[in-house]
Amino acid sequence: MKQLKIAVLMGGPSAERPVSLKSGAAVVNALAGTGAKILPINVRETKFAIPRDVDVVFIALHGTFGEDGTVQRMLEDNGIAYTGSGPEASACAFDKIAAKAKFIEAGIQTPKCEVFDRARCDLKRLTKLGFPLVVKPSRQGSSVGISIVQEEADLEEACQIAWGYDHHLLAEQFIAGRELTVGIFDGHALPVIEIQPKHDFFTYEAKYTKGQTDYLVPAPLERSLESQVKAAALRAHDCLGCRDFSRVDLILSKKNQLFVLEVNTIPGLTETSLVPKAARAAGIEFRDLCARMVQMALARRVSTSTAGEPERETLTVS
Repeated sequence: MKQLKIAVLMGGPSAERPVSLKSGAAVVNALAGTGAKILPINVRETKFAIPRDVDVVFIALHGTFGEDGTVQRMLEDNGIAYTGSGPEASACAFDKIAAKAKFIEAGIQTPKCEVFDRARCDLKRLTKLGFPLVVKPSRQGSSVGISIVQEEADLEEACQIAWGYDHHLLAEQFIAGRELTVGIFDGHALPVIEIQPKHDFFTYEAKYTKGQTDYLVPAPLERSLESQVKAAALRAHDCLGCRDFSRVDLILSKKNQLFVLEVNTIPGLTETSLVPKAARAAGIEFRDLCARMVQMALARRVSTSTAGEPERETLTVS
């Protein structure tokens, strides 16, 4: 990879900007060890410039704009190779309502839910899911805006919190059980990780505050059950049309029933994030993980030059 020029997009305008900056910095450090020329780009708005001679863009943007298909479409329209899933799969995975419809269509077990928005909000209808239930914005990541509602009296407050991030909400049956996550990489499921938050559930704070969560890598599962978890994760990844890599979150109920929650197309990418943890357990070090993500993107690369168009030093993407 010594002759490659790789731009790493990080930051972004979403609520997950701080996490994205950490992912981006980790990716920059990892790829620098490959000998490639690395160009960190701190994206602050929805318009940014990429040098014309960049071979590939590594997307380390989390949340809206970076993970919802928007930046993928912009790069694709400009003929720029990039890591991860395409625009349609990214948009579908990021929209929890759309993803859940795909899971159901594919016969993948997922918690029962009700969809609602500000204009058509009948909170009484949501109570048929029973309590506790989970209220979440349809289009956010990192557990942003999510509440576990224990009783009807707390339902309106949970909706107000979620409406701060999206007009479209999902109320989901709460499944008590073991929280599992599976990294998908190059068509294969990585070792299963069990997530054990020390308080409540896997909140934003639990994810990013040191000591708030224990991770069991690999998860202590019987071999047959482990195979079922990996198969369910791969099916979820594939049914949304994802490619190269993702992270699939699941719940294993106390009755050993498996429920798929969501698919993350740009999971955390620090060395201590979940997909890198799972990759390391499979014998793939972080530098090699990032390098192989780049190589998969390069395999799809198309020329960025247009016949008759004068060469420019930079390309503004907007």
